[in-house]
Amino acid sequence: MAKKNKKKQQKQKPKEQELKQQKRLQNDFVAEDDGNLLTFGEHLEVFRHMLFRILGVAGVIAAVVFCFKGITWQLLLAPSEWDFCTYRWLETVMQSVGIDFHFNEFHVEMIATDLSSQFMTHITTAVYLGVLGASPYILYELFRFISPALYENEKRYSVHVAGIIYVLFLLGVLMSYFVLFPISFRFLGTYSVSSKVVSNITLDSYISTFVSLTLVMGVVFQLPMIAFIFGKMGIITAEMLSKYRKHALIVIMLVAAIITPPDLMTLIIVTIPLYFLYEISFWVLKHMKINSSFSKDENNIIT
Repeated sequence: MAKKNKKKQQKQKPKEQELKQQKRLQNDFVAEDDGNLLTFGEHLEVFRHMLFRILGVAGVIAAVVFCFKGITWQLLLAPSEWDFCTYRWLETVMQSVGIDFHFNEFHVEMIATDLSSQFMTHITTAVYLGVLGASPYILYELFRFISPALYENEKRYSVHVAGIIYVLFLLGVLMSYFVLFPISFRFLGTYSVSSKVVSNITLDSYISTFVSLTLVMGVVFQLPMIAFIFGKMGIITAEMLSKYRKHALIVIMLVAAIITPPDLMTLIIVTIPLYFLYEISFWVLKHMKINSSFSKDENNIIT
């Protein structure tokens, strides 16, 4: 009889925990003023307030960026200069291995073809940088909005995932700013089919290329996170990535060749970090498999 009672108590414990979690979930959705569950309209009202807060923070940052015009555009136009820090760093690396390599000096003129193009480009660029600067707060507000519908372990899990996504996106932005965009601008801005044709790059073209490459690299650097999600879904495994490693290198080189100028050095510079992301994805899936097998062993020992 005592053994049967113990078994009943063990069966009842998971049910009691589930009921407690459900009560916590319901309490999280309870409004503080009237003690009732939030209706659909009230959820929309909370969402509307959240959007206003996000727009307010992004607007303040955009206004600050707009006011500090000198510093902002000095940073944005720095990759178009022939003495940009990336070129100096590459020359130093080449000279350290005994190769006498120097980038040729170049100058590319930028023009504005419309009367209001500089002003409008200034506004749109400030908005883009405002959203980029407010992205940590945006992630915080989104997490705060959905957190009442999550259990405690899901909240911790979501915070880690959001943090990793943001860090990877920033790494992609830095990769675009310091490597991909300056080298692409150097090649495309100085390329000429004839000495009779003079290249005059518009400011709109410069900023649109800058923003598009930045967003592309920010998305490309999400490869480890995408691999983690697909691994959780059972679509890919560490063994699969290990098996097709050579094929992946070829695909990565093709992608790097598409998004970069047709230059061997640029291809190598972009291929290395992309392949490094592939290896990180392999390590993530391998580590995830080890943890899952370890937890299964622990459950077998307990049972």
